[in-house]
Amino acid sequence: MKETQDENSKFKIITTIICMVFIIFLVTNSTNIFKKPTDLYVVANGSLSEEETAEGYIIRDEIVLQGENYKNGMVQVVADGERVAKSEPVFRYYSNSENTILSQISKLDEEINEIIENSGMNLPSSDITSIEKQIETTVDSMYNVNYLQKIQENKNKIEAYISKKAKMTGTLSPSDSYVKQLTDQRNALEKELEDSSEIMYAPISGMASYRVDGLETILLANNFDYLSTDLLNSFDLKIGAVVPLSSEKGKIFNNFECYIATSIDSEKAMLAKVGDKITLRLSNSDEIEAEIVYVKEENKNRILVFKIEEDIAELMEYRKISFDIVWWKYSGWKISNACIIEENDKTYVEKNRTGFVEKIPVKVLRQNDTYSIVENYTDEELQGLGYSESEIEELNKIKLYDEIILH
Repeated sequence: MKETQDENSKFKIITTIICMVFIIFLVTNSTNIFKKPTDLYVVANGSLSEEETAEGYIIRDEIVLQGENYKNGMVQVVADGERVAKSEPVFRYYSNSENTILSQISKLDEEINEIIENSGMNLPSSDITSIEKQIETTVDSMYNVNYLQKIQENKNKIEAYISKKAKMTGTLSPSDSYVKQLTDQRNALEKELEDSSEIMYAPISGMASYRVDGLETILLANNFDYLSTDLLNSFDLKIGAVVPLSSEKGKIFNNFECYIATSIDSEKAMLAKVGDKITLRLSNSDEIEAEIVYVKEENKNRILVFKIEEDIAELMEYRKISFDIVWWKYSGWKISNACIIEENDKTYVEKNRTGFVEKIPVKVLRQNDTYSIVENYTDEELQGLGYSESEIEELNKIKLYDEIILH
C-alpha cells in the first residue's frame, strides 16, 4: 500500500514538471507558433548613403580692386555677378560733375529706348536678346522680395542692363539715323565722365563682385598650409550671412572653381585623403561633385579643403556656409540585411519560388546597420569564387520584385 502511494506521488511530481515545462514552452514560443513559417522581403530599387553636416568657409582665387578716390563713392560699370574680360572697366569712382552728366545720359537712354519701341525697329543681335532676357529675369526675381538691400541691388542691375542695351542699339543703328545721333551724344557724355573719373579695370578675366569682406587677402587659394581650426573660428561669421555690397571696392574672382575649407573630427574625415571624390549637398539642395585637395592633421580635428567647379555664382554672396558631406552613395537593389546569409566567405539570399527555396549568391556593394545594396555576380566573378561552368548555368539570379526569405 505504501509503495503504491509512493508511486502515485512520483507520478504526480513528474506530471506536474511536464506540465510546467509545456506551459513555459507555450509562453516563450507563442509568437512563433502563430507566425508564418517564413517572412518574405521584396527586392526593390533604393539607395544608401553615409553623410554628415559640416560648416565651411569659401575660398576663392580673387583680386580686390580699390583706387585712390574710394571715398568719392563708386558706379558699377559691370553688374555684380557679371563676367568681365581682362582690361575691361569694372567700376569707376564719382567725379565732381557726376550727377549732372548721369542725368543727361539717363534721359538719352530713355529717349533711345522709346524711339526703338515706338518705331518697331528690328536690330537682330544675340547680345541685345541676351540683355533683354537678363532684364526680364531680374524683374521677375524682384517679386515677393521685401529685403531693401536686395531690391536696390536688382534696381542697379536693371539700370545697368538698360544703359548697355541703349548703347548697343545705337551702335547697330544706321549712321544717319536719329538714334545714332543720340547715341553719339551719349558716348560723348560717357567720355567726359571717364576723363574726370578714376576707372578700375579688370587685371584678369573672371566674375565681378562688389561683396568685399576683407578676407580676400587672408583666405588664399594658392596654398592652404596657413589654415587651422583656430583661424577659421576667429572670423566669428554667421552661417549663410550675405556679404554686403561695398561702396568703395570691387573684386574679380575665378568663376570656374573655388574651395570650401572645414575643420571636422568625424571617423570618415579621419580616413579621407587627397584625391578622394565625394559629393557635397548645398543649402539650395544642389548636389555637386567635389574633390579633396588638401588634408591637415591637428590634435583632434582635421582640416579638409574641397575643390568644386559647380554653383560658383550661387555661392558668390557667401563666405561661411553649412553643407552636407556625402561620403558615399550607392543605388541599386536594396534589401534587408536579415535576408543575407554568409557561409564560407560567400554571401547568399534565399529566393522563394512557389514554396521551393533556392539559394542565390549575391555581391554586397554597400551596407549600413539595416539595409544592403546588392547585385548579381557576373559569370567571371562566380568562376573566381570556385563555381564550375555547369553550376553557373544552373544558378538563377535575383531580379526586381523577387521575393526573398527574411531570416
